[in-house]
Amino acid sequence: MVNKVEICGVNTAKLPVLTSSEMQELFLAIIAGDQTAREKLIKGNLRLVLSVIQRFTNRGEFVDDLFQVGCIGLIKAIDNFDLGQNVKFSTYAVPMIIGEIRRYLRDNNPIRVSRSLRDTAYKAIQVREALINKNSREPSLNEIAKELSIPGEDVVFAMDAIQEPVSLFEPIYHDGGDPIYVMDQIGDEKNHDLNWLEKISIREALCKLNNREKLILTLRFFEGKTQMEVAEEIGISQAQVSRLEKAALNHMRKFI
Repeated sequence: MVNKVEICGVNTAKLPVLTSSEMQELFLAIIAGDQTAREKLIKGNLRLVLSVIQRFTNRGEFVDDLFQVGCIGLIKAIDNFDLGQNVKFSTYAVPMIIGEIRRYLRDNNPIRVSRSLRDTAYKAIQVREALINKNSREPSLNEIAKELSIPGEDVVFAMDAIQEPVSLFEPIYHDGGDPIYVMDQIGDEKNHDLNWLEKISIREALCKLNNREKLILTLRFFEGKTQMEVAEEIGISQAQVSRLEKAALNHMRKFI
């Protein structure tokens, strides 16, 4: 459905593309009160909406619905864009379109969040935006909580409740080459190169031990048995297991 030509009755193959100078002229015309200029700006940026909704096509939503919601975000961006900020319109509009789509997905999420939590979260978002406009900086959690007269923990809980799950395979950047996915930005503390090399070193060091030492360490550290259980299994005392285990570990350290 993503690749179909017509979405919401719009032939996406024939969508116009505006140059920077044309965009500038249309925004100036809107300021002067020309409503037809607003319509031209909307039509001239529908390709932007189309590119944004590609990120959300794996959610099982109809592309037509996403496109309509994205257009609402586009219209809001056009109505609120400030030419004096010296920012490209697309840079300003894309987060607005994404935000509108995410709100739509949150409200239609089958995992229901209580009305009170949603209301708290939306109030926190409004307060955050108001504080940014007032102070020209990102407000702290305590500042938002103070404005709402609620504990900071309640703000965190409400905001977490409305966050939608994101696929690890959702693309977050694409420059014409291979896309960068969410999973590419997540660190893995368990499987980095040092751990991988350490496992190889341990395996090689184990090969230097005799069969009894290998068996004791395998039972102790790979099968999780106690020294007493190991002693019963191989028919020696617990004290002997302890002594052999220490000797084997000391022997291995020489090779790691």
